[in-house]
Amino acid sequence: MKQKEESFTKKERLCGIKTVSELFAGGRTISQPPLRVVFRVMPSSESLPSVRVLISVPKRNFKRAVDRNLIRRRIREAWRKNKQPLMTFMSESERRIELALLWTDTEIKPYAITEKCVIAVIERLTHHKY
Repeated sequence: MKQKEESFTKKERLCGIKTVSELFAGGRTISQPPLRVVFRVMPSSESLPSVRVLISVPKRNFKRAVDRNLIRRRIREAWRKNKQPLMTFMSESERRIELALLWTDTEIKPYAITEKCVIAVIERLTHHKY
C-alpha cells in the first residue's frame, strides 16, 4: 500500500496552457526560499485529484538542461515522498489545490535542503487559512 501513496502519477501533474495560465493569473503566492509557490484552492471535483502540481526551473538561472533536470528531479522526489499530509487535508476538507513549485535560486542545492523546503511548503499549505 505504501508504494501507491508515494507515487506521482500523470493525473497529479498540472498541465495544459489554459489551466496553467489561470493558475498564474488568479493564484496566491508563498515564498519559501529557494522555492516560490503559486497556488489556487477550489471546490472538490470528482474527476480531478485533490492536489495537482507543476514543477518549474527557469532557463534564465540555469542555462544547461542537465542542471535544470537535476533540480526538477530533486523537487519531484521530495514532493512524491512528502505530499501525503496535504493530500489528506485537501480531501478531508473537500477542496482541491493546484500549485506551481518554482525554483528561484541561482545555484543547485543539495537534496536535503530541497526536501526541507518542500516539507516546509507542504506544512504552510496545510495550515494556511483559505
